Formats: sequence, structure tokens, C-alpha cells
Amino acid sequence: MGRSTELALLRPRLAGPGLLTLTGPGGVGKTRLAAHLAATLSGESGSPPAEAPATEPVSWAQVWPLRDGRLLAAAVAEATGLADHTRRLPARALTEWIGARRLLLVLDSCEHLVPACRELVRELLAACAGLTVLATSREPLGVPGEHVHEVGPLPPATEGLELFLDRAATAGAPLGRPAELAAAATVCHLLEGVPLALELAAAQLPQQPVTTLAARLRARLDLTAGPREHDGPAPRERRSPPRLRALRTTIGWSHELCTPPERLLWARMSVFRAQTGIAVLRAVCGGGPLETAVLDAALEGLRRKSVVSVTADGRYRMLDTVREYGAMWLEELGEREKVAARHARYHLALAREADRTWFGPGQLDAYRTLGESHADVCAALRHLRSSDPDVALELAALAGFFWACCGRLHEAGHHLAELVAHIRAPAAVQARALWALGVVRALQGDYAAASDLAHHSLTSAELSGEEDRLLDAAYLHGVVLLLQGRPEEAGTHCARALEGTDGSPGRRARCRLVGVFALTASGRLEEAGRAAELLRAECERRGEHWTRAYADHQLALAALLSGRPAETVDCARRMIAGKRALGDAFGVALGLDLLSAGLAAQDKPEEAASVNGTAFACWQTVGHPQRGTPELAPLRVHAESTARAQIGDRVYERAFRAGAHGTPAAAVDRILAADL
Repeated sequence: MGRSTELALLRPRLAGPGLLTLTGPGGVGKTRLAAHLAATLSGESGSPPAEAPATEPVSWAQVWPLRDGRLLAAAVAEATGLADHTRRLPARALTEWIGARRLLLVLDSCEHLVPACRELVRELLAACAGLTVLATSREPLGVPGEHVHEVGPLPPATEGLELFLDRAATAGAPLGRPAELAAAATVCHLLEGVPLALELAAAQLPQQPVTTLAARLRARLDLTAGPREHDGPAPRERRSPPRLRALRTTIGWSHELCTPPERLLWARMSVFRAQTGIAVLRAVCGGGPLETAVLDAALEGLRRKSVVSVTADGRYRMLDTVREYGAMWLEELGEREKVAARHARYHLALAREADRTWFGPGQLDAYRTLGESHADVCAALRHLRSSDPDVALELAALAGFFWACCGRLHEAGHHLAELVAHIRAPAAVQARALWALGVVRALQGDYAAASDLAHHSLTSAELSGEEDRLLDAAYLHGVVLLLQGRPEEAGTHCARALEGTDGSPGRRARCRLVGVFALTASGRLEEAGRAAELLRAECERRGEHWTRAYADHQLALAALLSGRPAETVDCARRMIAGKRALGDAFGVALGLDLLSAGLAAQDKPEEAASVNGTAFACWQTVGHPQRGTPELAPLRVHAESTARAQIGDRVYERAFRAGAHGTPAAAVDRILAADL
């Protein structure tokens, strides 16, 4: 509400390249103001959502969940749509990806990573002529040319009062009588218009009249009074500026008015780094006095008091300032280590279950759940590195494959490389971690490193005696051989592993997939088609998507090479849909290449050009030119030359640009919805 003057002042600051930093204490409304600015600049209307989505030309990066500045560039890259599959430094990949494009990049809550944010923003602004950065932080970043705007509270008598009255009505305590309005004005004056303080105070109205609230608040904010218990475990805040004391006091008072179960749940919830579902909260925060029914009631109480909010999809969210207060109480209660350990165990179990159900109907849910829990999985890794390094390596290996398939290669590589270098875990865990890191390096195009990791993974697998680890190592080695243009060796290697090892169906399916790729690349198309059909049928029967989509890729390729373009188009579309559901940008790009080739072979040159434009845009999002197994390059060239010959360069280029226009995700959705 309000901020019209600030919006008018700040919009021109975002009209050109540079850095604008919104500073101010927690709870003053920096994120809300940034979200509204971004929404208006991107042409959106209405209230900005709690988690402001990136809408071109706006990209929104949440900085607060990060605790390692070395991962900042990778997180920002993901926010801008770059799933980099190269060996470049993340900051360099990001600067090349943004290039000269006009883009507004929002970095939210930078205060705990100011040095890393300063370095990255300075590098980006120096290299990207069309980039504007809007940052929120409790202190300036210190970048040359930075424009700093201190976000103040809302005017208490006008916009502050409007916010308070609105939140009071939302809480079920509308105010309208003269005495109530006068008391509301007093509350807004005492809280100096700090938005978070006003919202927390308004949430107390169902429990007490506004006149009582105003009187008690005046007493609590008496600057001549001594320290009080409600100010929480940080008495130095008594010496803070009045505005900060007003917020601290309001948070402390909200805490005091909570029931004991609500206070305990508030403290325990502070361990989370992302929005959280009810099942996770029960698993991590339950126990002791917080039995399920008690916890559920406490959670509803915290929602009514505006300590937590509920997102559109039913998950629970706690603001940073409120979370910090809960974390202080968690420390005071002596539960920090215990709750962090439960949090880590839960997310380890989540990753184990995702791995166990990977080859089946739970696969999509596993990808989705690990994606939504990404910040908390990283937090669990940090805790386990110090408390149980072997388990930390296991968690990194389990999550690493999912992260790699969803484009988080730099993060997966960072965690795995550090842990592998410093931890000597049991052979089975070591083999799994080496395999996951090898998959990352193969997708980044570092075939020498991937081959070396496959060898070491096999050595550890043999020591462990676990058949799944042997199949993992064989699959990785086969993939590297395929990418190096040695399909016969790849097929032979995986066939031997399958003959000598049982293992789980999922691991066997991956090795069978390498065999299908090897048959197609060797020109044995009928055999490849039969093997791909059998593999696809098993995947479909089990409800699996990842392997099935690559089987569709091979069916499309075999059909194209056999002169059946209509079949190519059908299979390629199935592959794209499967990889789109998994968030596999690399797989989507591969599928688009084959779809374009199939359309060109069907004498649909304009459609082929448009799809090729979308493919080009998708390949850009993974950070390198079109890639895959070596035999695909000539097919791409032939398809393009065929389409150009049919419609001419000018028409081709126009259709190509149309396909590349807008976001790749939207373009892919249009292709899947079209009748090609």
C-alpha cells in the first residue's frame, strides 16, 4: 500500500543500466517495494506475489537462502533461465548469457552475502551493457556508481493507518468507530509506520480491543523503561534506534502472546530455508509437546498472528526478520543442533526415497519435491558436513544426479567435488559420489574428467560389491564413450555389465539405454528400434519418464534415418513433453533438434525453421552450441539446408526468429500445443 512517491522516484532509476539498492532494516518493506517496482516495469498489475516470479525482462533471484557466496552466480544464473552445461566459471557463463540483452535483475536480501554480491554485480555491470540491477539489502553493496535509496516506513497517519486498518479487517476485527480509529492512529504512530510491525500488531486484535492494544504498546515502548522479558534474548536491541525497537518490541510482544506450543513451533520452524509443506513441518518440528494435533493447532495460531503466511499451493512461509527471531529462541532453548539434525535426516530420507522410487511412477514427484526443497537440501548438506561427513557425501551423491538432470550442474559439481576431495567414505558411498560427479562432468563436456571418474567409481564399486554401483559405473563409462563418438565400445561395455550383474531395474534400464544409443549410432537401425520399443514399453508400464523420453529420442532418430519422418515428429514430441515435465533443458533441446529435422523431411520448411529457432534458444539456455552425440550434427545441418532450399533464406530467417522469440519455455509450450 502506498509508496506512490517512491515508485515515481525510483522508476526512472531503473530506466537505464546500473545498480539501485533499496536499504533499510528488516520489516520495513524493501522486498515488497522491489516486487512492486519489478511488476510495474514488466507490465504486470495487481499486488506482487509473495515469491515474485521472473517475467521477461525481469529476473528475480532470492539471495537469502544461500549461505555460500561461491554459489551466488549459479543461483542468479538459474533465476535468469540459464542451466549452464559448460566448464566455464559461473560468473563468466552468466555474463555471456545476459550479454547485451535488456534485463532487470532483482537480487533480494543481500545483506548476509554483501562481498559476494558486490563482486558479482560489479562484474555483471562491467560486461552487460543492457543490465539493470535492483538489490535489497540492509546495507549498501558498495559498487561504484551504486544509487542507494533508504526505504522508510509508511507515513503513520495515512498509508500506515490504511495498512493497519486493512490488516485488522483481514484478521476479523474491522475498525470503524471514532474511538477505534483514534486508537488505531496511536498504534501506527507508536510503531512509526513500520509495515511488518503494523501487520503483527493488527493480528493481535482478535484477542484484545484496539484501545487496549494502543495502551499496552505505549507502555512497552516507553523509552525510559528498563529491559523487559518480552524483548527477547537480544537485550542490546534496547539500545537500537526507536524504529528498530518498535519492530523488535512488536515481534517480541507477538511472541509473548503466543501459546507455549506456538512459541516452540516458531523456534523450530526457523531451521527451514524454503517454503514448507505441512507434512515436512510435522516430521521435523514435531515431537515432545508438539504432537500432531497440537502442532497443527499451533501452526494455525501462528498463521492468525501473521507470524507465518500460506502460499497459493498451501505451503507455509516465514519472513526473514521473523525467522531470525525464532532462530534466537531456538538457540536459547538449546534445541538448535537437535532440530538441525532432524531437518538433515528428513532431507536425507527424502533423497533416499527419491532414488529408491526413481524408476517408477514416483519419479516426477521426486524431481518436483527435490526442486522445491533445494535450499533445505543444501542446508542439510552444510549441517552434515560437520556432524556426519560420510552421510553428507551420500546426500550429495543422491541429490547430485537429480540436480544434474535439472540443470544445476555447477551446484552439484561444487558440492560433490569438495566432498569427494576431503571425505573417505565407505566404498559404496564413494562409488555413488564419484559416479554422480562423473555425470556432471560428462554433461559439462569434460570427457577426460568424466572418464577418469568412471574408472575410480568402478574401482570403488568393485570394493563395495554392490551391483547397482557396478551398473552406475558402466553407465557413466558408456555415456562418455558415446559422447566421444565410440558407440561400438559403449555398447559392448554396457552389454558386458548387464550380462554379469543383476542390479535394480532402473540401473539396468540406463545401461540398456546406452546400448540403444550405440546401435543407432552404429547404423543398426532395426535392432535399435526394437530395443528402444522394448525399453520404452517397460518404462511406460512402470510409469517412468526420464529413460522413456530418451527411448523416444532414439525411436525418433531411427525413424528419421529410415525415412519415416511422420514417426520422427510423433516420437520427438513425446520426448519433448517428457523432458519438459522433468525440467531437463538439455533433453528438451535434443528433442527439438529432431522435431525440426522431421518437419523438414515432411516438407514443412517454415514449421521446421520455427522449431529450429526454439531449439537454438533452448541450447542457449544450457550455455553452449547444439550438442549431443557426434552423429547428430550432420542431421541438423541437412535439415536446415533442406528447409532453406524449399522456402529461401529470407522466409527461413523470419520463421527462425519467430521461433526464438520470447522465453524458451513459452515457445516449447506453443510447439507442444500446436498441430504439427
